[in-house]
Amino acid sequence: MSKNNISFILHKPQLSENIGACARGLKNFNFKKLVLINPKPIFPNDKILATSVGAKDIIKQSKRHDSLETALSRIDILIATSARFRNKNIKHINLEDLRKINFKKKVAFLFGSEASGLSNNEISYANYTLQIPTNPDFRSLNLSHSLIIIAQYVASIIKLKSLPFQRSKKVKTASKKEIQSMLTLCIKNLDEINFFRPKEKRPKMLENLRNIFYKMDLSDKETRILSGVFASLGKKR
Repeated sequence: MSKNNISFILHKPQLSENIGACARGLKNFNFKKLVLINPKPIFPNDKILATSVGAKDIIKQSKRHDSLETALSRIDILIATSARFRNKNIKHINLEDLRKINFKKKVAFLFGSEASGLSNNEISYANYTLQIPTNPDFRSLNLSHSLIIIAQYVASIIKLKSLPFQRSKKVKTASKKEIQSMLTLCIKNLDEINFFRPKEKRPKMLENLRNIFYKMDLSDKETRILSGVFASLGKKR
């Protein structure tokens, strides 16, 4: 399965902010193909680019079409999003059913305009209609929110690799020597207030104390701050 097979089609979007937010949402989940059909705003414009934030490349490489038919010329499976159940001979699916879709084929998700959604005529081009589960008394979702929900779900299906959390290069992990120096100061102050009682439990209490500080993955700066705190507490007595 490949994310390059997946397109997101906005049918007659009305607001520049939503177009920009949709582009941003696609880039959040490493999708690249944004398609617009007869957008109401001038495309692209400064507001679209501004709200896309770091996803200007998605806007610049997006495709624009005058009709839904031309936009679908190379699509194998079209999934139309709708908040309303359609009394049509078309298969209605939910998010879980997306796991059954063959994403090796060229798949597109179709989103209607903010004001009116998709008409039955536009739905007629789809293989499936997809409804995002929401509050039954308030089903309508913002265009960009709908797209982001689906993009995240599809990304999880195709096992999009997430980048591991990395500590900033400016943050230096404290050495064992630095942590031990801090601990020595801490223990010295605790001994002075007779903290380790009864005395026979002192070795176990020291062991637990070491476990706490060594598990914390402290930076050298944090270790210096704690050393300052312990030194200050000692002076106060």
